[in-house]
Amino acid sequence: MRILTVAATSVEVAPLIAQLRYSAERGPSVKAYAHPGHDVDVLVTGIGMVATAAWTCKILTQGSYDLVLNIGVCGSFDAAVRPATVVHVVSDCIAELGAEDGDRFLTAQELGLLADDDFPFAAGRLVNSAPPQNATLNALPAVAGITVNTVHGSERSIADVTRRFRPEVESMEGAGFMYACLIHGVVFAQIRAVSNVVEKRNREAWKITEAIASLTDTALKVLDHA
Repeated sequence: MRILTVAATSVEVAPLIAQLRYSAERGPSVKAYAHPGHDVDVLVTGIGMVATAAWTCKILTQGSYDLVLNIGVCGSFDAAVRPATVVHVVSDCIAELGAEDGDRFLTAQELGLLADDDFPFAAGRLVNSAPPQNATLNALPAVAGITVNTVHGSERSIADVTRRFRPEVESMEGAGFMYACLIHGVVFAQIRAVSNVVEKRNREAWKITEAIASLTDTALKVLDHA
């Protein structure tokens, strides 16, 4: 099986790479590895949904993949989804895509710029309706995410985005990845480990090391079951 693994930063993917066998450099930002039974290309896109969407689309136009994985960390809005928990983000949206109207935020759909079901959206969200059948993936909590350019860190903005979208997690890349995969029609999954609760910025409470360790363990099991 040929697999593309997409990460925003080398920090998030380095422990996984250490468990794979290096094969070759395929070009800027992409290196090829082997894992028993699989050829695994690893793409490091850089931070943000624009970089992630652009690089993922570029690579998907250059070859075919049986499975495309996005791995990374995220913040959790749900107290039950604690740091170091690994989740499967099955729907996502671009939370800041819209306009302010006084104290109100209007989504692109509310503005009439997009219909709820304009491709690749479904009911206003990017939805993974046909994830890979994978024992490890199937065992993960399935959650709804939002993707942002500015990570939330104030009580007011957290309350507002929670009311509008009811997300369980947020990242800076997920929707860009899912958008690219949906327009290319590939089998994909967005897998994230919670590094922190979404709250006023509190780095002392972050569990990035633990999150990446959990993410690596889960990603390896997904590859083993692919």
